[in-house]
Amino acid sequence: MAEDDVTPEQLAAIAAENEEPEPVNYKPPAQKSVKEIQELDKDDESLRKYKEALLGPGIGEADPNAPNVQVTQMALTCETAPNPLILDLQGNLEAFKKQAFILKEGVEYKIKISFKVNKEIVSGLKYVQETYRKGMRIDKSDYMVGSYGPRGTEYEFFTTVEERPKACWLAGTTSSNPSSPTTTSTTTCPGSGT
Repeated sequence: MAEDDVTPEQLAAIAAENEEPEPVNYKPPAQKSVKEIQELDKDDESLRKYKEALLGPGIGEADPNAPNVQVTQMALTCETAPNPLILDLQGNLEAFKKQAFILKEGVEYKIKISFKVNKEIVSGLKYVQETYRKGMRIDKSDYMVGSYGPRGTEYEFFTTVEERPKACWLAGTTSSNPSSPTTTSTTTCPGSGT
């Protein structure tokens, strides 16, 4: 069957099969700034040490124009590939939208996301990836990334193993829209479209 012979009904059926039930409604705790947390119970030595261990020694003044969560790099890793496909998200993002790469059907892969937390603690960070075929969503994956405090070095998050669809009528041009790790407080990153 040719790539263009896929009907909207077939795509809708695939999308319905891949639809996952709504995840548990996680509600992160009330947002507090790092400064507020450091000021709480500062006379208690054990709590002070605990906060220092949890938050780290602290970072210098963050750029007020920088987003709180900044995705710096995404890498697609596959056991059958010699090297990971690395997307530097700090450069020209329009060039990546035009750059195609081939994933053979049935191949298993993981995505590694490198990101920085610049200013405040982020709770309930999640990563959402949607895959489209002819404008219709055929797959959606939600990952709970976690909660992170600001620090000078990057964090890394790995998705679970994903598999490229095997159905020959799904082969062809598909696009993936990896939304940035976001929080319920609408944190965005460059190139995410969110």
